[in-house]
Amino acid sequence: MELKQLVPLAGMLVMLVLVEIAAILLSLPMKAAGISAFEDPSSILNPLIFIVILLLFTAALLVLLKYRYRQLIIAIIAISIFFTFVYIFSSIVTLFTSNEIVAVVVPLALSGGAIALLYRFPEWYVIDTLGILIAAGAASIFGISLGIVPVILLLVLLALYDAISVYKTRHMITLAEGVMEMKTPILFVIPKKASYSYIRDGIGKIGEGERGAFIMGMGDLIMPAILVVSATMFIKSGGLPFINIPAIGTMIGSLAGLIVLLWFVNKGKPQAGLPPLNGGAIIGFLVGCAISGSWGWMII
Repeated sequence: MELKQLVPLAGMLVMLVLVEIAAILLSLPMKAAGISAFEDPSSILNPLIFIVILLLFTAALLVLLKYRYRQLIIAIIAISIFFTFVYIFSSIVTLFTSNEIVAVVVPLALSGGAIALLYRFPEWYVIDTLGILIAAGAASIFGISLGIVPVILLLVLLALYDAISVYKTRHMITLAEGVMEMKTPILFVIPKKASYSYIRDGIGKIGEGERGAFIMGMGDLIMPAILVVSATMFIKSGGLPFINIPAIGTMIGSLAGLIVLLWFVNKGKPQAGLPPLNGGAIIGFLVGCAISGSWGWMII
């Protein structure tokens, strides 16, 4: 494989690391701000609730896509992204001010500006840069809201769901294609050529049936990062500042899983990302626990 072919693949690995590091950094201010998706982080019901909401949300988008309510889909996704930005910027702003007005106005202004940039100038580097922030924020919220056991259960269930939805029912491919046609900024876009423009080219062909960019769903980077954050928050173990050995193992395992995924993706066929990514993250986490002797999380 030539160097120019390896560069975009390496870019995906870098983005995964950036999302995981940013998620760890955001987890502390978010926890301090009291942001949480679930009241009891240790409840086994949490991942089941997550899956049910995901299924309902996916079903709703598929129905809207089928009947061509594209503007409504764009509005729903934009609102979801906007509130994710609000949570992210609110947790950061509250670190620097106790003024209630500033703590409300500034996050709303920054969130509105980010949304406007995404939808007015959806170039690939804008989507990817803000996408890293969105993915990190989402991973941080769920990472601080879910204990280790619920997170592992969630990752296993999502990996199974992803495999079924891509290889069996194929509805996730239908949804992804519809989202890409609308150029909705909930996917990472990694160009294969320096001259590529997402605004101009979309995901169109560049010759011989080859697309101009690699496309990766945000969920593929969010889910492993949730376990990284959860390991950092709920396991007391030695390691580097702000991170411990199980979390480091999770990061290494997720990178290994992504490499396996990219090996298959490079063959040109759509692949379910979560089985190798989540599987690698879980294996890496368990290896990190074995190295550090951190098994207290198994006591429910």
